[in-house]
Amino acid sequence: MFKFSSLLVLGASAMLSLAGCQKAQDTATQPTAVSNDVKAQVQALGFGTSDLKAVDGGYVVEGDIFLSPELLASKSDYKMLRVGADEQYRTTNLVTGLPRVLTVSISSQFNSTYVSAIDEAIRRYNAASLQLTFRRITSGTADLPVKYSSNLGTGVLGQSGGFPSGGNPAPGFTLVPNVINSSNINYIATIMAHEMGHCIGFRHTDYMNRAYSCGGSASNEGASTVGAIQIPGTPASADPNSWMLACVGNGVNRPFNTNDVTALNYLY
Repeated sequence: MFKFSSLLVLGASAMLSLAGCQKAQDTATQPTAVSNDVKAQVQALGFGTSDLKAVDGGYVVEGDIFLSPELLASKSDYKMLRVGADEQYRTTNLVTGLPRVLTVSISSQFNSTYVSAIDEAIRRYNAASLQLTFRRITSGTADLPVKYSSNLGTGVLGQSGGFPSGGNPAPGFTLVPNVINSSNINYIATIMAHEMGHCIGFRHTDYMNRAYSCGGSASNEGASTVGAIQIPGTPASADPNSWMLACVGNGVNRPFNTNDVTALNYLY
């Protein structure tokens, strides 16, 4: 997921702002009631526990990724997809049953700008010619509902519903329009596409060092026993424009770059 903020995950400067999976700053207070057993489960799934937070119905890691008790109890079965020095990663299970169409809905609480933004996010994925495609629906139960919230915590722009489980995507994501505070369709679409990335199994591109996009001191999100597989044809240098970087600048548009498309096609 990412902490979009003006820098997705940042704790940031004036030019950073969370959007997507992030918090404007990683300054949330450390939870006090997380057991050692839960911490061990989180680590076994490949996540660090320095920012582990207990929330209603589960736990949040990396500022914007929700982990349910069911996911914590599942067996680790995931790989990291490496794109140069700052890599694409996927964790736990992927969406299976390909080719497959995932439906997307958006709460009526969002204004027309957000409707246009989710359509743009869907267009970006579908333009990548994957075996996994997306379609917005206006009635019925969607695979990826986009939910509205007025508050997910100080500086938090959005939060994914976690990662795939049982071959299905995470159940959508939540955005906080009053924190995003923008009418820039491409910026909002970037946040949405990032959260959708989490829902289908992607972790942050700068997973090994969040400081790359968020600034501040180096911070590794944790790798546990996960292996790393470099995707053929990707560079060995940093990737400054990936849609899955942990932080994004306010108003920044990040359509899929060449490395992103390589990673998406590698998985789907």
